[in-house]
Amino acid sequence: MRQNNNITEFVLLGFSQDPDVQNILFVMFLLTYIVTVVGNLLVAVTIIVSPSLGSPIYFFLACLSLIDALYSTTISPILVVDLPCDKKTISFPACMGQLFIDHLFGGTEIFLLVGMAYDRCVAICKPLHYLTIMNRQVCILLLVVAMTGGFLHSVFQILVVYSLPFCGPNVIDHFFCDMYPLLELACTDTYFIGLAVVFNGGATCMVIFTLLLISYGIILNSLKTYSQEGRRKALSTCSSHVTVVVFFFVPCVFVYVRPVSNWT
Repeated sequence: MRQNNNITEFVLLGFSQDPDVQNILFVMFLLTYIVTVVGNLLVAVTIIVSPSLGSPIYFFLACLSLIDALYSTTISPILVVDLPCDKKTISFPACMGQLFIDHLFGGTEIFLLVGMAYDRCVAICKPLHYLTIMNRQVCILLLVVAMTGGFLHSVFQILVVYSLPFCGPNVIDHFFCDMYPLLELACTDTYFIGLAVVFNGGATCMVIFTLLLISYGIILNSLKTYSQEGRRKALSTCSSHVTVVVFFFVPCVFVYVRPVSNWT
């Protein structure tokens, strides 16, 4: 249970207090959100209804697209609705819900990217046994493991926040409820808690990012036996995954690999 019930809602500062800037951001984020959701749903639906796209990599891609659409929906709609408002508030339960769902889908996506990297390793290093190794049961198992990892990661975040006392102020210098902005509002020293959060979130990103780099090192090493055309085809199947990994993990490491303390 929470140690202190003084805070019933939080005020989000967002990106800017300038009305003109807020209007520009409203249009920009609304269009970005629509394109993101529609694009991901189109990818997922196309894969599901196309019999020719039944290989394991497309199964993971469809799952990734659906998760990405849900992940975007966790933050973007509230952000878009709040932008024209003078005061952006969110209740404590809604804040905890946003924190939980955000880290649930974010964590699941991270672990799913590892499953996709394993899929590419098998496809390139053991092409003749690919469909045998990456059968439907293995694909579903990897998806369940990814969801379990995301769930456990998210539960840890909620347990940490609920163990903290919040007695004021209640202004979050961010555009949504996340761990570090909330830790800065707690009425206690959060240095060691911040280290635990780094271990749970930031270190997890670092370890998984390292595993992904190792997997691509194995792939590059195995390509030595391929012809030039074979190398080109193999690398082309990995390029999109590498792009997603870079754009996902670099901000993740930058944001979460740092301890936070509000003790002065």
